[in-house]
Amino acid sequence: MIADQNAEFKNRITDLFAINYPIIQAGMIWASGWRLAAAVSNAGGLGIIGSGSMYPDVLQEHIRKCKSATDRPFAVNLPLLYPDIDKHVAILLEEGVKIVFTSAGNPKIWTGVLKEKAVTVVHVVSSSKFAVKAEQAGCDAVVAEGFEAGGHNGREETTTMVLIPAVSKAVSIPVIAAGGIATGRQMLAAMVLGAEAVQMGSRFVASEEASSHTDFKKYVLGAGEGDTQLTLKQLTPVRMLKNKFFEQVREAELKGADAEELKNLLGRARAKKGMFEGDMNEGELEIGQVSSLINNILPAGDIVREVWTEFQNALINPLKKA
Repeated sequence: MIADQNAEFKNRITDLFAINYPIIQAGMIWASGWRLAAAVSNAGGLGIIGSGSMYPDVLQEHIRKCKSATDRPFAVNLPLLYPDIDKHVAILLEEGVKIVFTSAGNPKIWTGVLKEKAVTVVHVVSSSKFAVKAEQAGCDAVVAEGFEAGGHNGREETTTMVLIPAVSKAVSIPVIAAGGIATGRQMLAAMVLGAEAVQMGSRFVASEEASSHTDFKKYVLGAGEGDTQLTLKQLTPVRMLKNKFFEQVREAELKGADAEELKNLLGRARAKKGMFEGDMNEGELEIGQVSSLINNILPAGDIVREVWTEFQNALINPLKKA
């Protein structure tokens, strides 16, 4: 039996965001611009503009272009440690953004400000303790992001398989699973564990609309098991692909480099150099463990439909091998 792509699916997340499918595209730096967000939203998921790599005026441009490219809901990811956070918040409110995903900071500081303007707020957490704090701060949902995820990660190193049931038990608001998810079968597993949606980053890096460099996308396709590792735990833990720059970081850490030395090593726009400019040797290449399962670059809309169809088929026959 083949699932019907158009079959209606409703839960608290689809209602909260007014979307067709509980599939959310992560707001990744140097990858999640307006083209990707609009494409995912147009396909029935929730697209997110990643503001972490954008100056305020660039963010405003992306929001406006996204509004022109889709009449569906979309969101903006707002890293709370961003130096111009107040300017970013002002732009979000000025442009009437209705959904904001916050991360990398205390949600208590800005959630109230956003909620006063009727903005739906979701916070990314790496533990049930922080999920409870997000709920207490007034967040409408949380993204529980496991250790497998790419980019900046939690110090707890809790895997998604453990984190999702723990967070689902700890809070009453909806839980979105993230970290190590790129297929419909993984999506079903996450929802069996208590999630009501999934957020995928790495899978959408390998999309035609992602603004990341073509060489980075191709590098992701070549990744195998064990080719990513969480590092820089003295600063902010980050999972990246192994390359020449990664080896420089690992060597520095093995020699006992302190936080200041590591900052100096990073202080050359490494993420932009790798993911956006395509320097596969000297750049920082942030991606998740699930990159080992990604083997093609597709239009973002096709990814949404593929994941949703696989999810439905797995729901009908969960024991059938993929």
